[in-house]
Amino acid sequence: MSLFDQKQLLASMHPFDLLEDRVLEQLMRQMDIAYYPKDTVLIAPRVEAVCLYIIIKGSVHEYVDDELTNVYGAMDSFDANALIYAKTSKRFVVEEDLICYELPKQSFMDLIQDYDAFQSYYLEDFVTKHQQLKQLKQQTELTPFMVARVGEIYLHEPCIVSYETTISKALREMKALRTTTIIVEGVAGYGIVTDTDLRDNVLLGDVRMENAVGEIATFPLITIEKQDFLFNALLLFTNHAIKRLAVVSEEKVVGILEQMDLLSFFANHSHLVAMQIDKAEGIGALRQVQHDMVHLVRSLNSKGVKVRYISKLVSTLNAKIYRKVFELSVDEAARKACSLIVMGSEGRNEQILRTDQDNGLIIADGADEAPYTAAMAQLSDHLRTLGFPDCPGNVMVTNPYWRRSLGAYKQQIDGWLDAMDDASMQALAIFVDARCVAGDAALLEEAKGYLFNRFEGRDDLLAHFAKAVLSFETPLSLFSGFVVDRGHRNEIDLKKGGIFAIVHGIRTLALQKKIRETNTIERIKALNNMGLLDTSFSKELIEAYDTLLTTRMRARLRHSKGFDDINYVDPRELDKIERDLLKDSFKVVNTFKKFLTYHFRLSMVV
Repeated sequence: MSLFDQKQLLASMHPFDLLEDRVLEQLMRQMDIAYYPKDTVLIAPRVEAVCLYIIIKGSVHEYVDDELTNVYGAMDSFDANALIYAKTSKRFVVEEDLICYELPKQSFMDLIQDYDAFQSYYLEDFVTKHQQLKQLKQQTELTPFMVARVGEIYLHEPCIVSYETTISKALREMKALRTTTIIVEGVAGYGIVTDTDLRDNVLLGDVRMENAVGEIATFPLITIEKQDFLFNALLLFTNHAIKRLAVVSEEKVVGILEQMDLLSFFANHSHLVAMQIDKAEGIGALRQVQHDMVHLVRSLNSKGVKVRYISKLVSTLNAKIYRKVFELSVDEAARKACSLIVMGSEGRNEQILRTDQDNGLIIADGADEAPYTAAMAQLSDHLRTLGFPDCPGNVMVTNPYWRRSLGAYKQQIDGWLDAMDDASMQALAIFVDARCVAGDAALLEEAKGYLFNRFEGRDDLLAHFAKAVLSFETPLSLFSGFVVDRGHRNEIDLKKGGIFAIVHGIRTLALQKKIRETNTIERIKALNNMGLLDTSFSKELIEAYDTLLTTRMRARLRHSKGFDDINYVDPRELDKIERDLLKDSFKVVNTFKKFLTYHFRLSMVV
């Protein structure tokens, strides 16, 4: 390898890629190239680290006690921690004859001291390091929207009047401020009066101009904090189908954010998708929506938007589709006596692209159940037309098992807990993630409350429920650091390897603590607030989960063949940063499994 090739190799590695040419050339003069045969112990508790190793060819295994915890291959480096802290509990053993660079300890420590990028990369915690690597990965894709907050965009001056102000006076104040809305301050909080309210109540109604403006205001006012992210404002616009938001600071309205101002700042066309859904009068008008959703996901991903925000937006739009199809399928009178629920990733607000029909129906006790049979068959048929395929496990509203009265659901919950077999535990896990998208949400809330109460003090049931997290091995080992499925094109199953363990583990903890949130990240935050998970590990779990979902989403978008085998990724298609992020995430998964094993005493569960 020539000096030029050596320099190019070093410059391609993070954080060495941040150094100037003159510094790289200086480092090349300080580094040696070394060879070590298989089974050489390079670093260990009794073998002092004297340099940073950068692998050119070969592989090195890292052990804690006798457990293999990491595998290093070409272009990997190790072990900075042993140099920084002058001690280690790990062993680094050559697995395949090794050719490597050796950067002397003093040279490495000088880099740590002289360059902030090195200090940040090697001394920051897991979360900070992950965020930096993700930013590096997306640095050519990021837009101002990623970090922009509501207070940074143009806000219209609000017209704020008291509840008792006459409509006539309020209109004059609105005209003077050249705004299109009136914010009404009442005893119980803020409300809003729009052009529509004035037209319907004053021009077309019998409300007089001398009446109090509060009489025609809509309460409560939908607001967003000035320091909140613009993406959350986009979610509110989409979810509530509104054109403006009141911006608050310290509980006071300080401005009005117009939808068009936001959309001009960030043109992702999600508002067009939402409008298509809202205005659709039949299934035919909704067919284009699914294609637009895929385009929307690609657009947001290319702009560097985090996967958890994309999934929230997609879930919000999917919920709108469900509500529209529900209205087209169920008579108006019958809608109030049932709760249409979605489950699985859709129920957790974690769906990205195509989703199966994981849905069910809870019917109010005493209501006539007969009309719902045909209505749900039509609903399912409509969803199928719109690109929502049948659920392979038949978790669908057309299946009487998932279409029953509230009382029957309670009896079924009892049946699941009495049986405690694999099928019951799977059905229970599906139902725990249920979310109401149309109809009477109180029916689902009552069923969930009954479920939580049945688990009260039943740690034995929770332990059986939790044990499923140990069903699959974490795919981190020999094959370039990964264990691949040789029966599936040497790919990694991200769901079995990591996503399921986090989702189901957090789901079980949420069930134990009666947390009503269904989203995995929101559940983690709630568990952290309760003190069950410490803040540092909660952040690591969130970062690891985000990495797994992002890796899966990008793998799906990368293939034009479609979205089959949605949980698999080929590690050979990932660049080094993506592989490093994935390896770190699998390590967090293993740590979480150990926590669950101790917390629920899973080693004692038969």
